[in-house]
Amino acid sequence: MAHRLLRSGLTRSRELKLGGRSVVARGLTNSPWADVYHTAMVVSWPKFLGALAAMFCALNVLFAFLLMLGKEPIANARPGSFADLFFFSVETISTTGYGDMHPQSLYGHGVATVEIFFSLVATAAITGLIFARFSRPRARLIFARHPVVQRHDGTPTLMLRLANARSSFISEATAKLWLLGPTSTAEGRRYVGFQPMQLLKAENPAFALSWTLFHRIDAGSPLFSKTSDEAIAEDIKFVVSISGLDETSAQTVNSRYTYSAVDLRWDHEFIDMLHRDELGRSHIDFSKVHAIKPYVR
Repeated sequence: MAHRLLRSGLTRSRELKLGGRSVVARGLTNSPWADVYHTAMVVSWPKFLGALAAMFCALNVLFAFLLMLGKEPIANARPGSFADLFFFSVETISTTGYGDMHPQSLYGHGVATVEIFFSLVATAAITGLIFARFSRPRARLIFARHPVVQRHDGTPTLMLRLANARSSFISEATAKLWLLGPTSTAEGRRYVGFQPMQLLKAENPAFALSWTLFHRIDAGSPLFSKTSDEAIAEDIKFVVSISGLDETSAQTVNSRYTYSAVDLRWDHEFIDMLHRDELGRSHIDFSKVHAIKPYVR
């Protein structure tokens, strides 16, 4: 679910996107410092590395300024040279220590000691964040842009297609499908909530190439008796969630995708992604994962 911050004067709000629907959330603390770990995990790599570089420079500037408050705290540093003290701080915080400059007073040793402590803590924290970002399990699934509705075994059926973009198996893959839309109580109160949508085959023992999900639009379906115009007018969403064990990383991976009612293509079908050549070999064309055509009865 994508989000971004919106500024309006002194107030802040957060826009949440679910399919084609936008909801503006207010009343929450949107400062990145409120949840540093989460911010570090969800921000883009350029922003993450840029923030680390900015913090690195700011920390070295701070300690260079502290060193300037002492009387010749660093040997071989030019008197009054902020650049020399800055680069001495860089050598200290990175544990490089070329040896040309070193503390020569009690004050200099004290500042260097505090800086080394901060560098140990910062190095451990940054190493943990980078490892967490690299090791976070993610599934590379391609969801077809448009679900289709056609007759399948004599019953109108909602179909969703997805493909595994990695050359590895997702074992014990499980799919779940929900409808997000308005409901009314006996008292006439209107709520927007999730309704489960039963899938014909919700499990895949070895998801490797492509997978088509089927939901029969019968009397037990939330879509039963709804027309395309009614579904669009009610701003219905479909949320599909996939989870399973990635055999390469031996980690559980999850992926979610949201469709809007306007994404549905009624009386259409998917174009087959698989074909056989003259030698009998099977081929799959991932460029056709989104391909659909009108359903001919």
